[in-house]
Amino acid sequence: MVSRAADRLLVVVSVLEGRCFPKRPKHMLIVEAKFDGEQLATDPVEHTDQPEFATELAWELDRKALHQHRLQRTPIKLQCFALDPVSSAKENIGYIVLDLRAAQEKKQAPKWYPLLSNKYTKFKSEIQVGVILETDSKALVNGFKAKEAPPREGKAPALLSGLDPKSIVPVLNEEEGYHQIGPAEHCRDYFVLSVTVAFATQLEQLVPSTMKLPERQPEFFFYYSLLGNDVTNEPFTDLINPNFEPERASVRIRSTADVLQVYLCAQSKLQIHLCCGDQSLGSTEIPLTGLLKKGNVEIDQHPVAIEGVFVLVPPNRAKQKLPQLPLDMAPTVGVSVILQKESLSAQPLIPLNAPTEPKEPQEKVLSPVRGKAESLQQRSQNVPSQADHSSSTEDEATESEVESLKFEKGTKLKKKADNGPVAASQPNPVGASSSSEPVSAQKIVIPAASHHYCFSIDLRSIRGLEVGFPINCILRYSYPFFGSAAPIMTSPPVEVRKNMEVFLPQSYCAFDFATIPHQLQDTFFRLPLLVELWHKDKTAKDLLLGVATLQLSNVLASEKTRFLGGNGEQRWRQTWNETVSVTAAQGSGNRIAELSYAITLEDYGLVKMQEVLVSDSSQCTGAGQQRHVPRTQPRCTPENHPEPRETLEYKAALELEMWKEMQEDIFENQLKKKEMAHMQALAEEWKKRDREREALVKKKIAEYTVLEEQLQKTLRDLDKRERQLFSAESELQRVKKELQAEHERNLQELQDSVRRAREECAHQVELERSKIKQLEEDKLRLQQQLYEAENKHKILEKEFQQYKEQQSSKPEIQLQSEINLLTLEKV
Repeated sequence: MVSRAADRLLVVVSVLEGRCFPKRPKHMLIVEAKFDGEQLATDPVEHTDQPEFATELAWELDRKALHQHRLQRTPIKLQCFALDPVSSAKENIGYIVLDLRAAQEKKQAPKWYPLLSNKYTKFKSEIQVGVILETDSKALVNGFKAKEAPPREGKAPALLSGLDPKSIVPVLNEEEGYHQIGPAEHCRDYFVLSVTVAFATQLEQLVPSTMKLPERQPEFFFYYSLLGNDVTNEPFTDLINPNFEPERASVRIRSTADVLQVYLCAQSKLQIHLCCGDQSLGSTEIPLTGLLKKGNVEIDQHPVAIEGVFVLVPPNRAKQKLPQLPLDMAPTVGVSVILQKESLSAQPLIPLNAPTEPKEPQEKVLSPVRGKAESLQQRSQNVPSQADHSSSTEDEATESEVESLKFEKGTKLKKKADNGPVAASQPNPVGASSSSEPVSAQKIVIPAASHHYCFSIDLRSIRGLEVGFPINCILRYSYPFFGSAAPIMTSPPVEVRKNMEVFLPQSYCAFDFATIPHQLQDTFFRLPLLVELWHKDKTAKDLLLGVATLQLSNVLASEKTRFLGGNGEQRWRQTWNETVSVTAAQGSGNRIAELSYAITLEDYGLVKMQEVLVSDSSQCTGAGQQRHVPRTQPRCTPENHPEPRETLEYKAALELEMWKEMQEDIFENQLKKKEMAHMQALAEEWKKRDREREALVKKKIAEYTVLEEQLQKTLRDLDKRERQLFSAESELQRVKKELQAEHERNLQELQDSVRRAREECAHQVELERSKIKQLEEDKLRLQQQLYEAENKHKILEKEFQQYKEQQSSKPEIQLQSEINLLTLEKV
């Protein structure tokens, strides 16, 4: 038992004190440490220049887990925050990363660690931290106590074999405040199940353009059911930038690990909904089957958790209207589900990688009597507080970024110009004092890896002027990284006209400074040098004509040449010559001139001085020289002739003027603070609106991308259909041509047959006409013959009558005449 307990270790991180912090009387300092998914924090202390934390943070683990963490190089991350007690807003100052492999079981002296990504750029803030491994004494003490006998073999399987997973339901015990899962006579272990909704992103993607929300400002919230208890978090109104406090809902469970594992397998998923009123905008399902596994003994040693970022899926009625989004734009929610034994006093796990600053979750416990969430007080350790400091200064966080470059990037040593080099102030050795040193002077510690550089700029000439009038040219630039924010100008002004090149007088300037090489490269690549072209007019205000951009990083890519210094040290020089365009400051940005320049960077090697004494600008004269003016008491004249400045009236008037100036300064400072507050509020609002617009634009772009894909698909279908139609049309044209040719052929044949028929008909008609003509002629001839025959007949009849009359008396003659008549009729 003792040997098993001796395997339990404590990783103890001692956060002792800090130094080189600015004084912020209205803020507190707090350090949060994160390791192995657990986050611990110190008590808030006063934000002074030397805060005293005096806090130990410990994590419990065994040797096997420690070995695994060392193999994986798991870091211990310490984040320092400035806490505003009024608004409870936390401001991230910087962080420290500790290596777990450096922790030993023997006692080690604490070390000073600088804050990385330090917000206080003018201060080299550091925190004294110690890391040590200790044997868990609590585990050793508990090791000698008698523990309950383990259940006999076969008892638990027999219990599980007789249970139906569908029959396992949580039963509320209102008197003792827990949910019973499984038989009460066998399930006697207590557990705590916690669910934390930490953060959410891209929630606006769940609302399609066609969905109508309430006209008033809608409120959104997350909803889920935990063992029959309905849980909702605090409502929020902004879907684009959801800002809500992480809340943890917890329930007490009385059961065993095996029965609880069976129950969680039956209740396999936990559904979390994003709601607006009684309408669900989207939901996600968190699988609980992996929380406990068969034969899992981890729950007896430390909490088990399921945590991560889960994608919210819209309901079916809106899913058809929403396009498929890429993973980086999908709506997500960060959730942590933790199950632990009630006897374990482990800190809660909130290792979710939230996109915003880490927040301490508000803990809720689900009351079994009322089913509502009640606030629990956070437990914290009592740590001795530091002594009060009476002195205070203004908040340095509001200083401009340009001024902060003096201390962040480089330390100024000296400055040279054409008029002659100006010697830098010689710092006192470490530990030495000087009576002529001003009160406000301070020492700046130069890092050991800093190099001494000399950077020179020669603005040689300007040419190709494209302005409609001659100008009195001066060039002006400023680069605070070199140690001074004061502008450098060429003098005197020179006249420049079109189609002429003018060499600039007194345009060479050199800067000596100390910095780290990678900071020099980073600054040169990130910040170009802007040279302004001014027209100096004697009768009017100076006019800014254009700006030339000098890429200082070009000198880093040039060839290095070696030379020897005055003491024989080896030094390196890089030179770059170039002609750049001067673009117009107003208008379309066209080129108005060309500037020729040369820059040189000399590396003198590592800095030998580790501290440099600098003084306030109000007590410095020249560049780098210091002056201390002692105060002298005014001399008094004889009593009968007092000096005017010693009279009470003069002193009262002087005191009144000083009070007026002080009140003016206070009023101006208040106005500046209000202006800064308003500007900051406007900037925050602008950033918020910009983020909202960007999110909406991203959403529209995603929707338009999907629509574009649909249109592309439709266009492809239309193109395919068009090709099919073109093929069908070609076939139709071919068939039409064949039918047309056949029709023309048939028509020609028909016309030929008609022509032949007409010709035959005409021929037949001619024949018939000729026949008719012949018949008509025959008819006329016959009619003529008939007429003649009738005439003859009449004559014959007349003759016959006469003859009859004559031959009435002669029968032979009458008979002959009848025979003649019959013959004539026959003819």
